[in-house]
Amino acid sequence: MTEMLIKPAAVSDADRLTALIQDCSAYRGDYAPMIAGYRVTPEYLAEHEVHLAVRADDDHLLGFYALITDIADLDLMFVADAAQGLGVGRRLITHLLDRARALGVTGGIRVVSHPPAEAFYLRMGAERVGTFPARPPIGWDRPELRFAL
Repeated sequence: MTEMLIKPAAVSDADRLTALIQDCSAYRGDYAPMIAGYRVTPEYLAEHEVHLAVRADDDHLLGFYALITDIADLDLMFVADAAQGLGVGRRLITHLLDRARALGVTGGIRVVSHPPAEAFYLRMGAERVGTFPARPPIGWDRPELRFAL
């Protein structure tokens, strides 16, 4: 893979972020309700701390994260299927933690995880702190984790 850059999202990135979410194979089958109809809007991008991982040579989207700073919550994190296993997720988490510190976030960052992603977050240094209860349309409990800052 060519060099990767992490950069702030622009409001014009809304459609390509939505497409990445909707194309994510981890949300097929039983997990489809988690993203059914979900859209990243320009307003969301204008209001939150969202960063993209892109290939440096052509700006191809590899993944992204969205941090809600006022509640210190990792709201969204997705890595494109074709970029899985290439270190994109690790780079995004490192950037997320550095960015949160730079913004003055203290006490840690909460992650309500997609169940199959829990092991990834634990490998990245998150600690399991509880379980987020099922709420429609999501019919199952999810791991709740925290990254210390």
